[in-house]
Amino acid sequence: MISLLGLAGQSLKNRRATALLSLLTVTIAVVLLLGVEKVRTQAKASFANTISNTDLIVGARSGPINLLLYSVFRIGNATNNIGWDSYQRLGDHPDVNWTIPISLGDSHRGFRVVGTTNDYFAHYQYGQKQPLAFRQGGPFSGLFDTVIGAQVAKELGYKMGDSLIIAHGLADKGFNQHDNLPFTVTGILAPTGTPVDRSVHVSLEAIEAIHVGWESGARLGQGLTQAQAQQRELQPEQLTAVMVGLKSKIKTFAVQRWVNTYPREPLTAIMPGIALHELWSMMRVGEQALLVISGFVAVAGLLGMLSSLLTSLNERRREMAILRAMGARPLHIILLLVSEAVAITLAGIVFGVLLLYGGLALAQPYILSEFGLFLPLDWPSSYELSLMVGVLVAGFIVGLIPAWRAYRQALADGMTIKV
Repeated sequence: MISLLGLAGQSLKNRRATALLSLLTVTIAVVLLLGVEKVRTQAKASFANTISNTDLIVGARSGPINLLLYSVFRIGNATNNIGWDSYQRLGDHPDVNWTIPISLGDSHRGFRVVGTTNDYFAHYQYGQKQPLAFRQGGPFSGLFDTVIGAQVAKELGYKMGDSLIIAHGLADKGFNQHDNLPFTVTGILAPTGTPVDRSVHVSLEAIEAIHVGWESGARLGQGLTQAQAQQRELQPEQLTAVMVGLKSKIKTFAVQRWVNTYPREPLTAIMPGIALHELWSMMRVGEQALLVISGFVAVAGLLGMLSSLLTSLNERRREMAILRAMGARPLHIILLLVSEAVAITLAGIVFGVLLLYGGLALAQPYILSEFGLFLPLDWPSSYELSLMVGVLVAGFIVGLIPAWRAYRQALADGMTIKV
């Protein structure tokens, strides 16, 4: 067996150009197969980790996915708002531990503006119950302070003390800017890989101040100056959504029922985990498409290796015949060709894993900053290991095809090849 493996190694060495091409094909297939799988699983994990340790999200009566999209992912708009009195009654509920009010509707140069309170920075968590952290500065201390996400600071080049103007609505045009009341950057959040990185956070009182004189999306009156706003008592009348943390997880369904049957106005309370699962289920077609693509990539790589082995087999018919003439049995010929295919496949898997993890090590900061997707350099999962075993078994099966052809070729046919 050892001599047979040595013979297979010498054979691959003599055909190094063809063997290297086959090795490269398998390596690329393994990189794409494992890479797609890692991106798929981590995208799902990152998606699920956008919000953590929040028991309920409360908004106006709508579907759970729509409420989740605009309150957490900043996608779309609310069908309606909820009254300030309802928010206060929710906060006074005996089972509620904390609340985070959210007011949406404005923007700044393509980034959504989130009106909230300092409870947002104290209670909002993502990932594995990770709290928000400040890279620079801290929460609001003044009326026109703003805390920006890491991606906002990076793309717009903002630093501490810079001023910015908020626009009314999502279209940042000159005619709808609240240019009479500029904000000052007093805090920059650390990267989270969530929509928080792409958000501009201001106080609820500031949201009220910049909308004085605005009706139905248009400036109809004289706005406030900063001095006037500082002296005026500003209290929101409506909110977009409220994130809720409960004193006990056991009370989740009871509080949800209380909100959904709230008599003063139609409200909806959703559990983020369940809504995230429903949303991901709707995206399952894309997930399955990624799996199919990665499977076809692996098949293409193995077919490329098969084509190379079959092509080289026609050139090795005399070699096979000589081995038979020297006493090699048909089983030895089969084992020789299968060993070559398995060796190429195994080497391709090893180089593919090394290339994938080397590429991830280099591209990890860029992928995190540009796409908010964290790809950890951890050990391959059991599923990824099963994929590699599957590729190895497929390589073994591919090696059986040229081996069977070599077995069926007659000794005289090999010895009479014209060269």
